[in-house]
Amino acid sequence: MSNRRPIVAGNWKMNKTVDESESLAREVAGVVSGVDDVDVVVCPTFTGLDRVSAAVAGTNIEVGGQNVHWESEGAYTGEISTAMLLTAGCSHVILGHSERRQFFGETDETVNRRLRAAIEAGLTPIVCVGESQSERESGTTARVISAQVNGALEGIGSDDVARIVMAYEPVWAIGTGLTATPEQAEEVHAQIRGELAGLAGQSTADGVRIQYGGSVKPDNAVELFSKPDIDGGLIGGASLEADSFAAIVKAAES
Repeated sequence: MSNRRPIVAGNWKMNKTVDESESLAREVAGVVSGVDDVDVVVCPTFTGLDRVSAAVAGTNIEVGGQNVHWESEGAYTGEISTAMLLTAGCSHVILGHSERRQFFGETDETVNRRLRAAIEAGLTPIVCVGESQSERESGTTARVISAQVNGALEGIGSDDVARIVMAYEPVWAIGTGLTATPEQAEEVHAQIRGELAGLAGQSTADGVRIQYGGSVKPDNAVELFSKPDIDGGLIGGASLEADSFAAIVKAAES
C-alpha cells in the first residue's frame, strides 16, 4: 500500500429496503468504528440515502450515490441531480459503473458529462472503468481502458483530476465469483495511473486513488490491497453484510 489514503466503498446496488439499509448502515458503523486510516463509503439505493446518512452521522462513514444526472433539474424521469444527492447527505457518487454501461446505455461521453456535474457540485466522483471477458480474451484490455479513462476525463483539468477516485472493475469478475489475480489487477491499475499522468501530470496521477472492484472478498483483500497501485476497493456483494465489509475495510488499513 502506498502513502495514498485507502478508500473502500460499498456499492449496495439494487438491494435493501429503506429499513434494511438503515439497519445495515448502523451495523457497519459499529464494526468499523475503530478504523481511522481508511476512507469508508457506503452507497445505498436512492430511496435509502436520507436514512442511511442519518444513521451514520457523526461516524467515520461517508455516503455516496450510485449515479447522478448532468442536469440540475428538468424532465428527466427516473434521474437524480447533484443537489438531491447533496441534500440527502452524500459526499461521493459512483459514475460509469459497468452495469450502467451494460444495461442502461452509459457511454464514455455521458460519464464525462456526469463527472463534470459532480465536480462542479463538490461531490467526490468514483469513476469506473473495466473490460469485458471477450475484450480481455482478445487482448484489447489496454486499449479499452485507455479509451474509457481518456473519454471519461476529457477536458477535466489537473486540479479536478486530483479530486477523482478511479475504480478498475473488470466486467468479467463482477458477480461471477471470478477475480483478477493481484498481478492482473495491478497491471491495469498501473496503466490507469499512467493514463492519468498523460492527462494531468505524474505528480497528480501519483496522488489519485484507484480502487479495485471485481469480486473482492475478505480472503483476497489483503493480497490485492498490498499491490502498489491498488488503493482500496469498490465492493459489491461483500458489502451487503457488515462483518464481511468490515473485514475488507480492515484489510486496507496501512
